[in-house]
Amino acid sequence: MKKIKIGIIGAGTWGETHARIFKEDLNTELTAICDLQEEKALSLAKSVCLPQACVYTNHEDMLQHAALDAVAIVTPDFAHYHLAMDCIKAKKHIILEKPLTTNGAEAKHIVQAVKENNVRLMVDLHSRWSPLFALTKEAIKADEIGEVQHAYLRLNDIKYVATDLLPWAEKSSILWFLGYHAVDLLRWLFNDEVERVYSVSRKGVLNAEGVNTDDVFQSILEFKKGGIATLENAWITPNSHPNINDIKLNITGSKGMLNVDPTNSRVIEKFTEHSYEQPDYLVRHSVHGKYKGFAYESIRHFIDQLVSGEDFYVTVEDAYHTTIVVQTLLESAKTRKPIVVEY
Repeated sequence: MKKIKIGIIGAGTWGETHARIFKEDLNTELTAICDLQEEKALSLAKSVCLPQACVYTNHEDMLQHAALDAVAIVTPDFAHYHLAMDCIKAKKHIILEKPLTTNGAEAKHIVQAVKENNVRLMVDLHSRWSPLFALTKEAIKADEIGEVQHAYLRLNDIKYVATDLLPWAEKSSILWFLGYHAVDLLRWLFNDEVERVYSVSRKGVLNAEGVNTDDVFQSILEFKKGGIATLENAWITPNSHPNINDIKLNITGSKGMLNVDPTNSRVIEKFTEHSYEQPDYLVRHSVHGKYKGFAYESIRHFIDQLVSGEDFYVTVEDAYHTTIVVQTLLESAKTRKPIVVEY
């Protein structure tokens, strides 16, 4: 069977993840890596045994000269739009790390361009592949808790993510970085679209660390069928927290309730003379040298669906609606007023 030739734009931490999965998968052939910083692209290429000739510092050159069927866009949030549009116009299928884009008008342009150019695009909203959330979804579909009435979802990061991991954090927001996952997850679990939102934010902690961005958002989402969700997104959880993420979900229906709390499960604990850690057994880890965890399964799903021709679990319309909701949450936080979501 012919392998899918795929290139990567963005050679950072998650670009490395994509590269290793594409090297592992029998259906793909990694043919190009592009990054504005040539040394990063060269280093990643070397780590996956890709020759220097397959390294680019300009994505337009890569699209023109590399043998490609698909592209993984793994860059900071604010760079997604133009990269996606160029790949679409070049007739390449795309897996795009969230968000689709950070602007509603741009998101609409991407959706239109995907249809006009007959290409396939999937935003990597990997929370849908979490066994915990997938089991929750199945229980809701099976009517085990009745009609969903309300939910509380917390999805936070430790401070390190904004101060050290992401040099571009102040050009984004915790709502684009983590809230995007959370909004998609709620839309999926409620099986409904958000009608109105109200959000408040606070800043100061990260400003003191030299990162000019909001610390926390507390939001209310009202769904069209009447469900209500409370959403918390912050990236000032103390760095001493044993997990990089702090996650909790409670979802209540007319006949029952589900609780998800992987952060405090303490399934695995590691104690040394100087530290305490809860190793990641769920999101991203390796077993016998192979990448495992639900954050990797979404990337494999992209490959599988390209091969089979079947629909992605996350449609481009899903990503568009999530973009509009997050943009409206940011607008609400600025005005301190509820806003109707206009798709």
